[in-house]
Amino acid sequence: MSDDHTHVQEFFTARAADWDSRFPDDGPAYAAAVADLGLRQGDRVLDAGCGTGRALPPLRAAVGPSGVVTGVDLTPAMIQAAIRAGRDRDGRLLLADVAALPLRSGSLDAVFAAGLIAHLPQPAQNLRELARVVRPGGTLALFHPIGRAALAARQGRQITPDDLRAEANLGPLLARSAWRMTSYVDEHARFLALAVREG
Repeated sequence: MSDDHTHVQEFFTARAADWDSRFPDDGPAYAAAVADLGLRQGDRVLDAGCGTGRALPPLRAAVGPSGVVTGVDLTPAMIQAAIRAGRDRDGRLLLADVAALPLRSGSLDAVFAAGLIAHLPQPAQNLRELARVVRPGGTLALFHPIGRAALAARQGRQITPDDLRAEANLGPLLARSAWRMTSYVDEHARFLALAVREG
């Protein structure tokens, strides 16, 4: 396992038990972002870096009983927290790395990724792996329940010009990774970039 993976696992393992209680009001923001993804009944969707599975209930509601919802996370403690919260009833949970997904190419209609991009060790390559498992014309949502400025303030840092989530950086990054960005919102209460799988 790379140092990047070890760092991510250590960071989230230490926070898994009280993650949901630290951010108790994020539910409506998740539901709104899932709605913007435009899922249909019967769709197959991945929650990449699912953490405690907060997106799984709205994803299940969007795709209905005939749809497929899968949550993937690298950190066992996060998967366990999702199970304790009962979110495994809304989708299948897999302990896996988004850099090497155990999913067939083109098998999904959409990917939802909350707070993921900042933790990707090789963003272009990792986004290409997300593209691999999505059919052409499928969609991607890169989401965070607060905007970049609010997140930076919470973390006691400044936004820098090389921030991957800046629109000027994210659009070209997605384009190099088989995605075309279709919308970008960075407000105090929400960050949401939507993209379509090219090819």
